[in-house]
Amino acid sequence: MDYTVIIGLEVHVQLLTKTKLYCGCANLFNPDNPNVQTCPVCLGLPGSLPVLNKRAVELAVRTGLALNLDISQYTKWDRKQYYYPDLPKNYQISQYDLPITHDGWLEIEVNADTGERKRVGIIRAHLEEDAGKNMHDERGRGDSQVDLNRAGTPLLEIVSKTDIRSAAEARKYLEELKLLLLYLGVSDCNMQEGSLRCDANVNLHVHTNDGHNIPTPITEIKNVNSFRNVELAITSEVERQFEEYKRTGKKLGDPGATKETRGFNAATGKTFAQRGKEEAHDYRYFPEPDLCPVTFTEEQIQAVRESLIEFPADRRTRMQAAYQISPYDAAVIVDQQTEFADFYETVAKGCGDGKQAANWMTQDVLREMNDRKLTIGTFPIRPEVLCAILKKINQGDITIKAGRDVFMALLEDASMGTDVIIDPERVDRIIAEKGLAIVKDTGAIEAAIAAAIAKNEKAVADFKSGKQAAVGKLIGEVMKQCKGADPQTVRTMLLETLAKA
Repeated sequence: MDYTVIIGLEVHVQLLTKTKLYCGCANLFNPDNPNVQTCPVCLGLPGSLPVLNKRAVELAVRTGLALNLDISQYTKWDRKQYYYPDLPKNYQISQYDLPITHDGWLEIEVNADTGERKRVGIIRAHLEEDAGKNMHDERGRGDSQVDLNRAGTPLLEIVSKTDIRSAAEARKYLEELKLLLLYLGVSDCNMQEGSLRCDANVNLHVHTNDGHNIPTPITEIKNVNSFRNVELAITSEVERQFEEYKRTGKKLGDPGATKETRGFNAATGKTFAQRGKEEAHDYRYFPEPDLCPVTFTEEQIQAVRESLIEFPADRRTRMQAAYQISPYDAAVIVDQQTEFADFYETVAKGCGDGKQAANWMTQDVLREMNDRKLTIGTFPIRPEVLCAILKKINQGDITIKAGRDVFMALLEDASMGTDVIIDPERVDRIIAEKGLAIVKDTGAIEAAIAAAIAKNEKAVADFKSGKQAAVGKLIGEVMKQCKGADPQTVRTMLLETLAKA
């Protein structure tokens, strides 16, 4: 037997608004001071009335347009009834049959080697309020506590179609979606703080020997806290479902083969049963009586569309063509988010060599940023200074090694907190102080070669007897005397001299 994996993802994204979705309470992550960002509205006290946050609606429309979704010109709000300790009203104001956006797609790369891409359909992205947060066994006493600071935070729930066919594809989808949301500025997508949470709906279509496709019961893996764990959880669940089918033969629709909600234990790498999975009718949706429907005109939607920035996928494609860089380099640069990509483009344009700029950005700059725990915004070597270094290399004034010496010297200046101004003129001063300029006087190189040959008779004899490695010692001797000489030039001139000797 073989099978096809069927995956749909529900991604819950907290929106970057100053206040909550239906009240004026601050929308801030504040775990150290529980239950202080609350009011009668988000606590559901009698007589309180919700007021819709306009900014949350604008961010939802921005996201919808970026995900190629249709924007509903008429949308309304609905009450979703359920009873959890972290839901003080015992219902959630959400959207049911008329979501704010619907029917779109997100394109992802499914094969890095071939560049193959696929579109994952998106059913809808609708607005709703977040619940509070249950905290279990916080003090080792076996108790539970509830923090309602998060209750009422604006959420955008993005529901994909079941177009995803592997755990790896699911991770790719999430990574591309997160990057897009960060570029749009609609969320900080901090999974550790709960700004982005994912539920994965998983089942199999088992292909039997007689040509039938048998669907296994659908499970929903709830609130996995990292993309890596989403991938691991789906992998584990696929294996479990296939083993369960082989053992029982139960399929979707059979008595006792109900849909269920499962959690994921990162320590064991296994999913575990939590409860039966609810259906829409269990929530008893009905229109929210305290909020008016929202309407949009084509002009309003077009105004939001015109305010959008270049999307990550489009930027990767454009940069490959504009700067002659590889898909890999473009992905690394763009995936570091907007400011890093802007920095790169400034350097590439300034030095006139996109490939050289990409090499330095993806290697030297990124390495030092990570080692020093800096962002590109706080990185002390600014684009114009890096341009100055790369121009010196491209013009043949210094070697790449010397350029890296200058780069590290500038970072050393910055780390010592000196008053040294790190600007393009400082690049020239370091080159002069350290004697890093390439020696272009062939006469000086010839003299150094002659001295090296005279001083190292054994190395010369070894080279002439066929030991090619012996030339390295001679090159080293010449470089000591001509620190700014180009090693390749020295090697070429040395070999020519030895050939004549």
